[in-house]
Amino acid sequence: QVQLVESGGGLVQPGDSLRLSCAASGGIIVTNLHMSWFRQAPGKEREFVAVIRPGGSGTSYADSVKERFTISRNHGKNTLYLQMNSLKPEDTATYYCKVFYRGNEYWGQGTQVTVSS
Repeated sequence: QVQLVESGGGLVQPGDSLRLSCAASGGIIVTNLHMSWFRQAPGKEREFVAVIRPGGSGTSYADSVKERFTISRNHGKNTLYLQMNSLKPEDTATYYCKVFYRGNEYWGQGTQVTVSS
């Protein structure tokens, strides 16, 4: 059974950093697949944040997070990460990891990030 479990969210002040994790299991090998982060703020649609491609194929980011967020993964821990620096109040949202695997789309349950002074 495929599982994606996010963690690492919390309440931080503007300018702070957080690292989100997404632990994968049930056949998902994070280094072999396109793995993505999305976020959804209250009253808004879910939006793309970042993607990391299989092997060494690179990464892409939403313009709103470029130069501040970094997506990465650890093969041994089979975990996807999102390092978020210089956080802004507009980064407040529930963050989700996503993978497309064997014809199906899988999402984690989400982790809440709140940026407020």
